[in-house]
Amino acid sequence: MRKTKPRVLWLFLFLAPLLLSDTAQDEVVFITNSGARYHRDNCSSLAYSKIAVSLNDVIKSYGPCSICNPPLLDAKNVRQNTAELYRVNKSELKNSSAANINRMLKAEVVGHIDGDTVRVRIPNPPEDLYVLETIRLLGVDTPETSHPDLPVQYFGEEASNFTRDILLGREVFLAFDWDLRDRYGRLLAYIYTAPGHCFNTLLISEGYGHAYIRYPFQFMNEFEDLEREAKRYNRGLWASQTE
Repeated sequence: MRKTKPRVLWLFLFLAPLLLSDTAQDEVVFITNSGARYHRDNCSSLAYSKIAVSLNDVIKSYGPCSICNPPLLDAKNVRQNTAELYRVNKSELKNSSAANINRMLKAEVVGHIDGDTVRVRIPNPPEDLYVLETIRLLGVDTPETSHPDLPVQYFGEEASNFTRDILLGREVFLAFDWDLRDRYGRLLAYIYTAPGHCFNTLLISEGYGHAYIRYPFQFMNEFEDLEREAKRYNRGLWASQTE
């Protein structure tokens, strides 16, 4: 009788790398309802929501958490475009209206979190960006509506609804500054709408938020001037407050 064990062993050695590769891609990782990163099961970032997803599916839309260091797949599944991001600080712009919308990155707003935070989809994202990103609007801070440790603040609902009504479902254009991300991994950006208007400035000028100057950014002086004007004319959240 012919022995078959060597043939079985050969087949196993040939198929093992493929089987192991599929197993790695099917590994379960976790995401949250509103985050832009995927995590290991025990990551502290999963305190408020936890959704199980296969690594093979999540890698194309989410980035790995920098705290728990979840497993990775080949970077080609995440980053496909090496185009340089448009950074207003490198162009030494003094005013947001001087930004060149033709150099900006196109995206679609697919989710809304609050007045100064949205979620976007970026087709064919450049290096260091992902298909789905949470964007924290640069240089503006609106009253809280979704903070886990704070109640809804005065004029927060109005600011949140304004951002949702203007941006959700709309194609937008993204420009960047010195820092690409904040400490939570959110993308820091200026959002421009189609004739080239900066939405960050609109929030401040209409009184839905104030200039966030804790960290420096290219348009800081302009944003402070817009806040002073909104206060002077009692717009939005400044209607019942004084300087």
